[in-house]
Amino acid sequence: MKTQVAIIGAGPSGLLLGQLLSNAGIDNVIVERQSPEYVLGRIRAGVLEQGMVDLLREAGVAERLDREGLVHDGFELAFNGRCEHIDLKGLTGGKSVTVYGQTEVTRDLMQARQANGGITLYGVGDVKPQDMDSDQPYLTFTHQGQPVRLDCDYIAGCDGFHGVSRQSIPTHKLKEFERVYPFGWLGILADTPPVNDELIYANHPRGFALCSMRSATRTRYYLQVGADERVEDWSDQRFWDELKTRLPEAVAQRLVTGPSIEKSIAPLRSFVVEPMQYGRLFLLGDAAHIVPPTGAKGLNLAASDVNTLYRILLKVYREGRPEAIEQYSAICLRRIWKAERFSWWMTSMLHRFPDTDDFSRRMQETELDYFVSSEAGRRTIAENYVGLPYEDVS
Repeated sequence: MKTQVAIIGAGPSGLLLGQLLSNAGIDNVIVERQSPEYVLGRIRAGVLEQGMVDLLREAGVAERLDREGLVHDGFELAFNGRCEHIDLKGLTGGKSVTVYGQTEVTRDLMQARQANGGITLYGVGDVKPQDMDSDQPYLTFTHQGQPVRLDCDYIAGCDGFHGVSRQSIPTHKLKEFERVYPFGWLGILADTPPVNDELIYANHPRGFALCSMRSATRTRYYLQVGADERVEDWSDQRFWDELKTRLPEAVAQRLVTGPSIEKSIAPLRSFVVEPMQYGRLFLLGDAAHIVPPTGAKGLNLAASDVNTLYRILLKVYREGRPEAIEQYSAICLRRIWKAERFSWWMTSMLHRFPDTDDFSRRMQETELDYFVSSEAGRRTIAENYVGLPYEDVS
């Protein structure tokens, strides 16, 4: 087999890159270890930055998003028993975020790829990028029990933190930055109406809480829990009781509870690898970086990586400029580190750490009060939350 761009991973970043490239007439093949059903079964975040929404529109896959997505012009910060509204639209010149589940983004992209005849091979095994540092890279893998070689010009590694892409780069060529947080998020999905029209991020002496949603009838709530907690120890009733405790009283009184349809604990970590490129292999999304979910940046950072690589490949194929690929890592990392900073700040301000003493708690409260009491502070929060602009490719 031969293609121009080989994409490892059929999650939202791989599918979005494939869709954009196909629309531009750049041939691509996606290989995925799991089945389509498994990929669609992943429960992930669903707060999309303005930039990602615009990119999905450019890719021609936003019809259902525009019809069903919940546009949010702000969100609430709750601390010291009060709720402070962050006016995203008013503070950023009209930008907003859209609540639309990652599963739905993936479904829309899968359907679009099927409609345009793009090749996606599911259930592949033993994927290995080869000769990435040459001008003739290729993939080897097995599909339906047969060995396959896929020759290509470039390889896009969109296969997540545990994927083969980053692991195929010599370790001495990479530098890793990591912070593991001493707690996780216990999340519950329920078919109940949201407690609020917009998301609520809550700082409480017992720990962080988040009120989110997937639709007008399906909610997603989170609680900070210890790193050693087990899902089995949290009944639905215990979860709802604890959530009410951590929310301002007026909000807790509005909370509608119900049986959970999914419950899980996600550990929190920050991770970045530099550089994000080795020869003609590019790392995108979780293959290169992880952020705590507090700032809703994970999926959105993957989209900005896709945007950067797509613009670079347009330079390569339309303008005959193969040297344009050297920009990729630097452009991506500038935006990634700023998003890492915002996610780290939100996590530090809203969670209780094991070593949080009375002084540290006062600092948290004062920092939050300072930012929400200042228009400049609110604007700083808002412009980071809606997403910093995508950097142009020269």
